[in-house]
Amino acid sequence: MENPHARTCEELLRFYSVNPEIGLSDEQVEKSREKYGWNELPAEEGKQLWQLILEQFDDLLVKILLLAAIVSFVLALFEHDDQITAFVEPFVILLILIANAAVGVWQERNAESAIEALKEYEPEMAKVLRQSKVGVAMIKAKELVPGDIVEVSVGDKIPSDMRIIKIYSTTLRIDQSILTGESVSVIKHVDVIPDMKAVNQDKKNILFSGTNVASGRARCIVVGTGLNTEIGK
Repeated sequence: MENPHARTCEELLRFYSVNPEIGLSDEQVEKSREKYGWNELPAEEGKQLWQLILEQFDDLLVKILLLAAIVSFVLALFEHDDQITAFVEPFVILLILIANAAVGVWQERNAESAIEALKEYEPEMAKVLRQSKVGVAMIKAKELVPGDIVEVSVGDKIPSDMRIIKIYSTTLRIDQSILTGESVSVIKHVDVIPDMKAVNQDKKNILFSGTNVASGRARCIVVGTGLNTEIGK
């Protein structure tokens, strides 16, 4: 469901056909997993250095410049006046291409490192209500699916994007600096946020995957998993 922050708890529970007191059935879990996949960021195998370098030259403009450098170099070989000056142009073009490739490889490596760093924020376990289990049970966080009923308390790492449906404590504070850059923990609530275009900082009824519970305890419904979470986008 889009814009879960702007929906009431009842709307979300009806959409996912789930009872907040007993959770999803095993059949519902399987169907949801077939549709949305596992709750994890895919681990992509890093490319070899030579592959990254070759990719930097797989561009029409770069190919044109490379061809121009080759042509310029060949013409320089037939110059009879000042041979050193004749080689300046192809040399400069090659330097530009090498610098461009170096920057491209560096950016690719940084992107790969960023993805690996994000995976470190994924919790191993989650507390969930399922019809096939007694009470609140611990399961692997990657097994969560949209519609699951999850409980969180102080010290927990949020396992997926979730809409709060009930707060048991006086207040619920979340450290979401990893996502929004906010320097202090944020007070959350269950009320609807009517603004469809609200930014993450204004979604006070949503808990984001990878953030931490600074204080309080709450029950939530999963609305986004894996790459469909804000941190996975």
